[in-house]
Amino acid sequence: MKKRQFRFSKGDRELTLLALPSILYIFVFSYLTMFGVIIAFKNYRYDKGMLGSEWVGLSNFKFFFISDKAFIVTRNTIMYSLWFWIITTLSALLVAILLNEISRKWSKYYQTIMFLPTFVSWVVVMFLAQMFLNHNYGFLNRFFEAIGMERILWYLEPTYWPLILTFAHLWKAIGFSALVYYAGIVAIDPSYYEAARMDGATRFQMARKITIPMLSPLIIILMIMAIGNMFRGDFGLHFFVSNNAPLLYNTTDIIDTFVYRALSVSGDISMATAVGFYQSFVGLLLVVGANYTVRKISEENSLW
Repeated sequence: MKKRQFRFSKGDRELTLLALPSILYIFVFSYLTMFGVIIAFKNYRYDKGMLGSEWVGLSNFKFFFISDKAFIVTRNTIMYSLWFWIITTLSALLVAILLNEISRKWSKYYQTIMFLPTFVSWVVVMFLAQMFLNHNYGFLNRFFEAIGMERILWYLEPTYWPLILTFAHLWKAIGFSALVYYAGIVAIDPSYYEAARMDGATRFQMARKITIPMLSPLIIILMIMAIGNMFRGDFGLHFFVSNNAPLLYNTTDIIDTFVYRALSVSGDISMATAVGFYQSFVGLLLVVGANYTVRKISEENSLW
């Protein structure tokens, strides 16, 4: 049997050159730096370096898992990531379907408005949140006071923060997600909708029977990617929006913010690396497992 020969055409070479900067960036910052994982298994000391520091095996992992924070930050990371994906997907699908129902002129206007928050830094969002939530001059507390209600100490009350974080995440993420799904809707063959319209289908029926089923491969791919990132929360959202308030840690803290404090407060590089390694390893297992499950159900919808 003759072996297949792979040859680069002129177009392939041009595309490879265009992708080369991104390939080099990923190789340098994602693969060469993997050697630093060895710190997770050592008692790292600056004077001895990575290779000279004492080997302690799984002690750094044990120190993390026996602490009372291990379960809390892991639970928060998983639950927030899962909830954010569900609420963002449902909201983005609804917005994308509504965008498809209006004229292209107004659709572009709304797309621009919704996409702008994507470029806003979480630091800026932190100051916006303080304008609403500050105890003394916050808009919400002044409004409550004007209608005879008591002020709320937002940064001291963990009860409200799952809702606040959800709102902040949705405000920032829905624009990009809606555009992704809207691009998928635009790519659907219009003849499907014309045939359904001739049969007397309503807009709701067309969305339920045509739009969502045709978008299912895109939804599944994004779901697999979301599962892979389930152990990697949004650091900016949980750190800046909550103003890193200590009394909110049990509600707002995730693995990423825990690792940051392990480095900035305690200076324990070994434990921070161990937690980061645990985060990445479980994320790898999740994305491989999710892809394997999807491939068993529908092979054409899997990533590989």
